[in-house]
Amino acid sequence: MAYTVQEIASAIDAEVFGNTDIVIQKVSEPASAGPDDLALLTNPKFASGLKQGKARVALVWPGADWQEMELEAAIIAPRGRYAMSGLTRMMDPGQHYPDGIHPSAVIDKTARLAKNVRIGAFTVIGPRARIGPDSTIGPQCNVGADVTIGQGAFLRDHVSIGARVTIGDRFWAQPGARIGADGLSFVTPEASGVEKARESLGDQGELSSQSWTRIHSLGAVTIGDDVEIGANACVDYGTVRDTRIGNGCKIDNLCHVAHNVTVGNDCLFAAMVGIAGSTVIGNNVVLGGQVGITDNTIVGDNVIAGGGTKVLNKIPAGQVILGYPAVKMETHLEMYKGLRRLSRLFKQVADLQKSVSKTSSND
Repeated sequence: MAYTVQEIASAIDAEVFGNTDIVIQKVSEPASAGPDDLALLTNPKFASGLKQGKARVALVWPGADWQEMELEAAIIAPRGRYAMSGLTRMMDPGQHYPDGIHPSAVIDKTARLAKNVRIGAFTVIGPRARIGPDSTIGPQCNVGADVTIGQGAFLRDHVSIGARVTIGDRFWAQPGARIGADGLSFVTPEASGVEKARESLGDQGELSSQSWTRIHSLGAVTIGDDVEIGANACVDYGTVRDTRIGNGCKIDNLCHVAHNVTVGNDCLFAAMVGIAGSTVIGNNVVLGGQVGITDNTIVGDNVIAGGGTKVLNKIPAGQVILGYPAVKMETHLEMYKGLRRLSRLFKQVADLQKSVSKTSSND
């Protein structure tokens, strides 16, 4: 879709200067922008790229001299990255899913679809499922029995929602997301080597052959409003009680939320985060890529964990942590500096030993 510079500025509540009647066809990076593109230039360090492209209009940082940049118009927002949220929303071409219900979809006669629901090709909607108004269920999705999905949901292709799952309004799921898989709940007739190792902190005791028996998942998954789940991410059923994800959470691709986990509101998980069973995550928690959290622990509100952090114990609210095992970020950085100094320290100690040895021999 095409918009004038004025329409774009009004939509994102930004200031606009210059020729506001220029029509913008798409958004581009400065170096590759054409004459009908809006160049994204919210950071001064990328200003040199503007000369490589042919942009006439740019979204620039506050205080930028857009005329010196030889632009014909400029849009200025106090926080450029936040402005990109509204800008990308209005310029998103979408997935072009057709309206209505595709004839190849299989919908159980007891399912209930509200107004303006779109169902894609080869999608299956199970018994007693309820889907809220203005929702889109893409092609080759599966919505299980007794599922409830609120209004304004958007499921891309190949999304699977297991039976009994409850999801709030404005839910987004990327391709391959799996909500409601059985958790990793297995038990042995006698105490397993893992149980013994936990008690002894390493010794398994006498070893014997053991077979694993499934503990079935009787709980479901409950997800709040405005939640987004990334591609190939998995949220497991609870064993008896539900696994829960609070309002406003954004979970990236390839993440795993295990059985019985409780996640608070407005959390952000980057790719490949893994949260083991029965852990409680507070509100506004940010977990970087490949963060791992052990089972049966608590992460407090407003915790930030840097990429690759491994959490093995309770983390108090408000801490910024890093490393394996997780410690305060400043502590981890000091430890890392110490590691880098070790080779020099070893050399200094060796030199001192030689010096002491020579002194002793002279005596």
